[in-house]
Amino acid sequence: MRLSERKQWSSEIVRRLRKEYPGAKVALDYANPLELLVATILSAQATDKTINTITPALFRKYRSAADYARADRTVFERKIRSSGFFRNKAKNIIAAARRIEEAYGGQVPETMEDLLTLPGVARKTANIVLYNAFGVTAGIAVDTHVRRLAQRLGLSAQIDPEKIERDLMGLLPREQWGPLNCLLIEHGRKICQAKKPACPDCVLKDKCPTGREKPRI
Repeated sequence: MRLSERKQWSSEIVRRLRKEYPGAKVALDYANPLELLVATILSAQATDKTINTITPALFRKYRSAADYARADRTVFERKIRSSGFFRNKAKNIIAAARRIEEAYGGQVPETMEDLLTLPGVARKTANIVLYNAFGVTAGIAVDTHVRRLAQRLGLSAQIDPEKIERDLMGLLPREQWGPLNCLLIEHGRKICQAKKPACPDCVLKDKCPTGREKPRI
């Protein structure tokens, strides 16, 4: 597929998925940028549903970056244990909160450059926070769903998330970057699942490179 064709196909994917999932949004529950940051860090290697069962009590106890920065590590680990990798997540969240307190006056920073200075924050997390909390489009959040669908739909042959992100950014106009993550997640959960994709029910099946055969991914 030529580059021009891939660009047309990419925009058509966004158009169809927007029609199919008009209410697509980040599935994590949050009320402010700090809560979204914490929830996104916790969501690594865990389902959003699991994280949404953890965060209500967490957000009631820890209301500011200062609260997290002063948290007792053992107590905090106990509260997030069911998220998996809880020791590393607790370390990163507490360290990120300290960095926010020391360098950003207690407010979650609003640029990619600054967010990437926070422990536990890579481009995926930064993109999610920027777009959903601040309305800032700096890139495309690439999680397991986006990675899988980008490959199946012929948008990227890469494996590394940052390389996939660059491929997608090169195919789509900037105004489509932000919604893409949520749209692909919705489609990945409901139709294009990892083990058993429902290809006959897919709105993209007529043009999907793997839509008429067993996906190779």
